[in-house]
Amino acid sequence: MSIVLVRHGETIGNAARVIQEPDSPLSERGVRQAERVAERLCTLGIAHVLCSDFLRARMTAEPLRARGHAIEDTPLLQERDLGDLRGMSYDQLPDNVFGRDYMPPGGESIDAFHRRVARAFALIVERRRGLAGPLIVVTHGLVCAAILENHSRGARLDYFGNTALTILDPEPPFAVTLLNCTQHLDGDPALV
Repeated sequence: MSIVLVRHGETIGNAARVIQEPDSPLSERGVRQAERVAERLCTLGIAHVLCSDFLRARMTAEPLRARGHAIEDTPLLQERDLGDLRGMSYDQLPDNVFGRDYMPPGGESIDAFHRRVARAFALIVERRRGLAGPLIVVTHGLVCAAILENHSRGARLDYFGNTALTILDPEPPFAVTLLNCTQHLDGDPALV
């Protein structure tokens, strides 16, 4: 009956440490990671799946769709829009790019991002009501971090592994019961 946050699988941009475009697909490793996380999620039982409409998130959710689960896409779960920084490598970025006061050129302010994530979390809570099983939410690392920072009680984290699971209690204060877990990738060094 929980809320299960899932960060998308690896992309070529992740591996190269590049700020990604919305249409960045999963790498071959990311596709295998998505299959593994789907296997794990199916053991939890799935009542509903919400997903960012960015390609990498949709590709991560695809193995769930292939197993018969409907996927509801929403732009509210998109990664923060870093505008003109997209396509740049991390070592080229300004030092304060993830700071509270940094406004990426052509992008989304941190305050606008947090307001959007608040609307996403309201949607998550609405969809979770009345479900008989877990709500799966396939999204992005900064979205996971913002949900923990602003909408749950418990752990805080700035980095989430590819296909990491974070589980929240379904009711306020939405306590964290599992954080950034990639146990489903254990045993295969090619996937971590």
